[in-house]
Amino acid sequence: MEYEDERQAFTFIAGLALGTLIGAGVALLLAPQSGERTRRKIARAAEDVGDTTRDRLGEASEDVRRRAHRAVRAAERRRDRLREGVRNRASRADD
Repeated sequence: MEYEDERQAFTFIAGLALGTLIGAGVALLLAPQSGERTRRKIARAAEDVGDTTRDRLGEASEDVRRRAHRAVRAAERRRDRLREGVRNRASRADD
């Protein structure tokens, strides 16, 4: 389930970037403005996409770190319970 969330986030970000590039290309072809003005708008839009992408990737990265930390803690708890169970059984076997 977690893999799907990460995959969906990546797909969204990739789609956002691709859509922005396609939109910028179409804007260049159809814009009634001067080329200089259009290039500035596209540059601003690309910068916005870059900022959004960095923010989303940062959020996704932090989410992955949190999930990994939780998984490690859960594995350590399971390991500790197993060790305790083995000790208890060994103690009972000695009795």
